[in-house]
Amino acid sequence: MAKPRLGIGVIGMGWMGEVHSRAYRLVPERFPDVPAIPELVACSDALPQRAATMAGRHGFTHSHTDWHQLIEDPAIDIVDITTPNDLHLEIVQAAAAAGKHINCEKPVGRIPAETAEIVRIVREAGVLSFVGFNYRWAPMVLHARNLLQSGRLGAITHYRGRFFSMYGSDPLSPLSWRYQEEHGGYGALNDIMAHVIDMALYLVGPIRRLVSQSHRFITERPPAPAGSSHYAGGDRLSEERLPVTNEDYVGALVEFTNGARGTLEASRTIFGPKNQMAFELNGESGALAWDFERMNELQLFLPEADQTHDGYTRLVGGDRYPHHGNFNPGEGSGLGYEDMKIIEAYQFLKAVANDEPVAPGFSEAAAVAEVSAAMVRSWQSDRWQAIQASGAA
Repeated sequence: MAKPRLGIGVIGMGWMGEVHSRAYRLVPERFPDVPAIPELVACSDALPQRAATMAGRHGFTHSHTDWHQLIEDPAIDIVDITTPNDLHLEIVQAAAAAGKHINCEKPVGRIPAETAEIVRIVREAGVLSFVGFNYRWAPMVLHARNLLQSGRLGAITHYRGRFFSMYGSDPLSPLSWRYQEEHGGYGALNDIMAHVIDMALYLVGPIRRLVSQSHRFITERPPAPAGSSHYAGGDRLSEERLPVTNEDYVGALVEFTNGARGTLEASRTIFGPKNQMAFELNGESGALAWDFERMNELQLFLPEADQTHDGYTRLVGGDRYPHHGNFNPGEGSGLGYEDMKIIEAYQFLKAVANDEPVAPGFSEAAAVAEVSAAMVRSWQSDRWQAIQASGAA
């Protein structure tokens, strides 16, 4: 019996739009049990040439420069949003009104108030939602969470999460939308701290209160050519400079509801770590640590009663861990960034096909936004702030 098909429309065909498009195409190969087959119907981008090129590259039937046309297409079941943050709210409003299910890259809006409004819109429309918190889907992270949920590490006492990235460390890299409050909203808070917060909530649970600070290390950059990525190299011939209008760094001390204490940090201009999305976690009877730069490894400390194994053990990825065997058999054959996005797309396709909500959805994005809002209040007031639930989550 032929499987049903789900029409996919991707809005925003920069780097992340391409990643999402490839992920949908590869799901049936990596996950033959997927209950519905994704069909790439249309893509949309404000740059006409890029829209047409990406349609041909990824096998979309149509391309548009006006995303409204994509949403109006009755063949599309899922609207996938990979645009700058300032378009999230407007696109979600239109997609939800059209009855489309929605997959949106984090942070889902520019500011926490927009995220809360997006959650309300989607809930009232009765459509399913999903968010690109892709680091959840690394097989070794999934194994870590399984260990935590089984109680193997005991009650959690300490957590340290961070995302240190060098993508903005060159002061001559161009002023993409991520560096502009008008288009991106907050800077490091939205772009990479959102991942740090989500991972902390996913592994340890809700945060009760925090104290935070922010800083802008690079205050101006050269203008960006249309469609350029935040990974683009700098133009050392240009003398024009434009102001950076959001923060490069965010750090926080946090108290979790369960009593654990921790730190959360994110920087896009740090020099040294390339793409270090990482955490260390300590419980009363064990500890573990994971770093995306070594994503196929997990450092695990589970001493035996006689203390013969009193130290960390390096676990190496393999098909004994969740979803790893869908990509590589055996031990030590690693997965990469885009494999997490394939797992992510698989989870949402299953949810839509079975008409069942799946996490992380927009409710989880709202929970991240509530922590983000407390960080902003804290760095503005220079005081501890309680997490104020909006009711959206």
